[in-house]
Amino acid sequence: MDLINHILATAGSTVFDVLPIALILMFFQVAVLKTMPPNPKRIAVGFAYVLIGLTLFLVGLEMALFPVGETMATQLTAPEFIGGAALQGIVRWQDYMWVYIFAASIGFATTAAEPSLIAVALKAQQVSGGAIKASGLRFAVAIGVAIGVSLGAYRIVTGTPLHWYIIAGYVVVLAQTIWAPKTIIALAYDSGGVTTSTVTVPVVTALGLGLASTIPGRSPLLDGFGLIAFASLFPIMAVLAYAKMSEWYQAWLLKRDTEQENKDKDVQEESSL
Repeated sequence: MDLINHILATAGSTVFDVLPIALILMFFQVAVLKTMPPNPKRIAVGFAYVLIGLTLFLVGLEMALFPVGETMATQLTAPEFIGGAALQGIVRWQDYMWVYIFAASIGFATTAAEPSLIAVALKAQQVSGGAIKASGLRFAVAIGVAIGVSLGAYRIVTGTPLHWYIIAGYVVVLAQTIWAPKTIIALAYDSGGVTTSTVTVPVVTALGLGLASTIPGRSPLLDGFGLIAFASLFPIMAVLAYAKMSEWYQAWLLKRDTEQENKDKDVQEESSL
């Protein structure tokens, strides 16, 4: 009964959240465009699916993903698991290697499953005519989030200031932007935003709060947040680097094919003599 009441309460709040979106769309459709949308029944059914899906997803987050993220962080940082200096309350960054590995793994997995990233990657492949591969873009973004969340976990363990990481990161992004292919820059910057969505944010947030709550000397409020900033910044670097490496690879292929054509041409000329 408690679960049913929780689902109904979540459904009510979801309707309240989605209703303004529906009203804005209908206002512009009817009042501005002065026409009814095509297939209204299909649209209504689609909104119903959205409400049901969001409701069940939010309930699943509260029941599974949040607790699992916090529990894993607690277990991986427990002095009994780490041993050594941790048993004496001493924090050494090298003792938390499993934390960094778990952070990178969960960052990669949640990003690869992110619906918003999948949608953007498919659209990018469609618009570019296949020049940008959806799978390659998703892999690059997931690698970026994995590195970023792992580095963010290191920041929590060491207690170092967040702003130095962000400043250094954006300096790198600005340098990459100068040299990156112009066609990828906007998509790379958008890729940093689509990672912070329905799947990644709850798990990464739970991980950060769990780490800051269990590591001695860390504050959940001061140190627990900030992983999302890493998850937004490092995908930009990864996509820009992916585009530049793809550009180098295509240039190398063109050079190789040209050299091979020249060799074949020389062989034909020698044979003709």
